[in-house]
Amino acid sequence: MNVTEAVNSRRSIRQFLDKPVDRATLEQILKTAQRSPSGGNTQPWSAVIVGGDALKDITAKIKEKTKTAPMGENMEYAIYPKDLDGRYEEQRRAVGRDMFESIGLAREDSAGRVAQMAKNWDSFGAPVQLFTYTRKYMGPPQWSDMGMWLQTVMLLLREAGLDSCAQEIWAMYGTYMRELLGIDDDHIFFCGMAIGYRDPDAPINNFAVPRTPLDQAIEIRGL
Repeated sequence: MNVTEAVNSRRSIRQFLDKPVDRATLEQILKTAQRSPSGGNTQPWSAVIVGGDALKDITAKIKEKTKTAPMGENMEYAIYPKDLDGRYEEQRRAVGRDMFESIGLAREDSAGRVAQMAKNWDSFGAPVQLFTYTRKYMGPPQWSDMGMWLQTVMLLLREAGLDSCAQEIWAMYGTYMRELLGIDDDHIFFCGMAIGYRDPDAPINNFAVPRTPLDQAIEIRGL
């Protein structure tokens, strides 16, 4: 698989197969991903990889937390800007609508939609979670570096036949996630990322996710 194929086949997978992920393969992917670019070679990303009983324990505890704080608790950053508007907000709403429609959930089916979103806490059936964090004093450039690292990991996963779903939803319980992962107060929790093998037949893994036309996002000058 070349880079273009990896980019085109990568998508957020929300239903994984019950199939284990080889540790040696994952370690090689993460080792290669350390080549990701970062300003001044700061490499500001840190992560905890969790599977097996350790992941089951985190899953059970975060589910209990959602019972007492369903809208989140002690978030350490805003997942979306409060003033998100224009095509950004339209795209956010559209992908949610199309996702729910792909599995037959009507707009008025609030309970069904809540149940679907709750599958995040089970990592959509994936056997591995990658939880990312960084130092609190890091600024937007370093968060950008962290994103480049995550993208590199996702593309290398595709090369190996694996899939992923980046999940900022875990940040709804940022300080609690740090507690569960043993991350000290000098750091800030960013996101989770489910890792495994996609169910190729699941409708939720196959609905169209359009991208903004190039001429609406990019301006080319002098060429």
